[in-house]
Order: sequence, then structure tokens, then C-alpha cells
Amino acid sequence: MTSHPSPVSPAPSPFSELPAGARAYRLRTARGEFAVVDVPPAGGVVPKGVVLSLPGLTGSKEDFTLVHGPLAARGYRSVAVDGRGQYESDGPLDDESAYARAELARDVLAQAEALRAPHGEDVPLHLVGHSLGGQIARAAVLEDHSPFRSLTLVSSGPARISVSQEQRVKLLRDALSHMTMAECWEAVLALGPPEEVGGPARGIGGQEQLRRRWLGTSPAQLLATGRQLCAEPDLVAELAAVPLPFHVLSGAHDDTWPVPDLDAMAVRLNAHRTVVAGAEHSPAVDRPGPTAQALADFWDGLQPRPTGNATATATGPLIQ
Repeated sequence: MTSHPSPVSPAPSPFSELPAGARAYRLRTARGEFAVVDVPPAGGVVPKGVVLSLPGLTGSKEDFTLVHGPLAARGYRSVAVDGRGQYESDGPLDDESAYARAELARDVLAQAEALRAPHGEDVPLHLVGHSLGGQIARAAVLEDHSPFRSLTLVSSGPARISVSQEQRVKLLRDALSHMTMAECWEAVLALGPPEEVGGPARGIGGQEQLRRRWLGTSPAQLLATGRQLCAEPDLVAELAAVPLPFHVLSGAHDDTWPVPDLDAMAVRLNAHRTVVAGAEHSPAVDRPGPTAQALADFWDGLQPRPTGNATATATGPLIQ
């Protein structure tokens, strides 16, 4: 499969932080088209590989806006995607079956195939998933790890989300059951921006851009994936058996999955571990420079693809 640039939206992007050369287009895959932002390696830098980044619940590809430039400067092509039914990627509005975890995982594998096809299998493809995106990335790797050189889980834990976050997701689901997306948005603003999961009013960009992102997202996608976050089983043992290097990255504070749980997951995965000081649930938004540095340092430190089960350090730097 090859990617064909075409406009995602006739309106100009409100995000002004994207580096030169960034393109917004629909990535054509065997499972349909997905809206992406694609940033090539910086000029004069030796290309090192491709990064595919998946956003979390109520998020979008724009959540990675501030890490594209630093990653490009380190030689990585950085591609962030809206998953099925997220923001600018199409998806059914009322059919939750389209958003089953297996379906979303196969979407990721199709995206990986489309990104790799023009370059062959020799170009390393690193998979990054934030929060819900991390659990979708995990499902994709468990189905087929062969397209990927590594997996990084960003603020994405071993199983279901915390009880406090389950309550927020339940509130979101209850609201969507009897309110339109526009009415839900107004209710969110009336209550003040939520801090974590279910917080569509938070993110990069002004309130109008965030509102447009919210209104562009399928309610069926939010309902289905919200339920998944509240029922996700612990699959760390299964993931640890996959022959890939793993990286567990988070902020120093996280209400969605407690940081000690992320620490323990990293040990179980024999994964590289990074804690980004001064960041919470969204390190790529809160501290993009240190986050991008930690990602690129991890990838730079990987050896050629191993033939057996990969190992990596179980502890990593505390990024200041």
C-alpha cells in the first residue's frame, strides 16, 4: 500500500507549531483511509526510521504536534494518526462493533503496512501509543509484531483504568446516551475542563479547535473505547513474550494509571522506563522536549532486530 496526500479538511490547520515539511493527508490502507500528520526527518539529518503514534480517548493526532519537530531533528519521520472515528478519520456514528479492540488493532497493522510499503521492510517502524492508544498498540503487537521495531507505551497501563477515571468515563457515557455531541461539549465547559480521561476541553489548540475535534469524533467510538478502558484485562505477560524492545514512558503524576503500577509493568516487561518530571497524563503535551528526547534516545540505543526475545533496561532516566 502507498500513501497518497490529499487534503484532510478544506480549512487551514489552526496548529501553528508543526515544523516545515509537515503534511496533513489521508493515509490509504487496506482498511480504509486515516487522517495523519506526517513530518519528515529534518534536512541534513540521516534518516533513522519511522514513528507511528496513536492518540488516547478524546484525543487526536494533534496531541503529538509538539514532539514532531524534535523527533525530526533526531532523524525520525514522525507520523501521528487519528484512529477510526477519531476527529478527521471516518467511522460509523452509531455502530460500536466497528470499534472493537480487534478491529482497531487491525487498523494499526494496516497503517503500518501502508507506511512501510514505499520503503521496504528494512526501515525501522517504531509504534507509540498514548493512554487508550497504548492499549490499542498492545493489541496490534499481540496480533502481529513483525512490522514493528519497538513499542512505546505512553501513560498507558497494564489493565483497566483507575476507579476515579472509570467514574469519569461513566459520566461521559451517560451524557452521550441522552445528549448530542454539541450538548455534551457545552456541559463540559459549564463544569470546567476535566483533568484526565473524558477531558475533551484539554489539549493543544484553542477552545474552538478542541470543540471542532470533539464534534468530529464519533460517539460510538467514544462509547466503545470507553467501555474497553473500564474492562481491559491484564495482558502484560502475553506482551512480555513478544520479541520486541519495550519502553514505558509517563509523567511523574498520573491519575489514570498510578505511576507505581506503570513502574511495575515496566519491570514485568523488562522494559526501558522513563519518568518525565513536570508532566502528568500527557507528557507529549506537558513536556514535549524531554519526552521527544527520551523517545529518540531509546530508539537510538536499540541494536539491530534480535532473533530471540528482546531485552532492555528496566529503569530509565528521570527526565528533568
